[in-house]
Amino acid sequence: MDAAGFSLIYWHWILFGVALVLAEIFLTSFTLLWFGIGAVLVGILVWLVPAMPAFVQLLLWLLFSCGLAVFWFKYFKPRMTDKTKAGIAREGAIGESGTVIRIPGETRRGMVRFSTPILGDDEWEFICEQPVQLGDRVHIKEFSGNALIVIKL
Repeated sequence: MDAAGFSLIYWHWILFGVALVLAEIFLTSFTLLWFGIGAVLVGILVWLVPAMPAFVQLLLWLLFSCGLAVFWFKYFKPRMTDKTKAGIAREGAIGESGTVIRIPGETRRGMVRFSTPILGDDEWEFICEQPVQLGDRVHIKEFSGNALIVIKL
């Protein structure tokens, strides 16, 4: 029994944590998950150190939960965003640069590769008014059907 008149046992924390994690399934805010994991971590600590006062347990839960949430939203989530240009408007792709990987010939178009996909693909056929060589850098000037009109840098 704690000074506040109640005591928290390790399985209370684990059950509370599991309930929060399950509630996250319905809320999809990705916030309750961290409070649930924090509660499970406190449950493990209370199992290892059973004489821990309730206010210390609550403080640890608050620190674990907020720390995990901040860590997620500040460090992991920004790294998981889609940095490709798939799905952007054609106008947004104009000006992107790529590298020539196939020289155009009389019967075929050239091929250019981009470091990030343009409209869902990282290799595109291209048309260029200037002569180009393998490895040249070109910029997208316009789209022509399924090919790009590019200019050499």
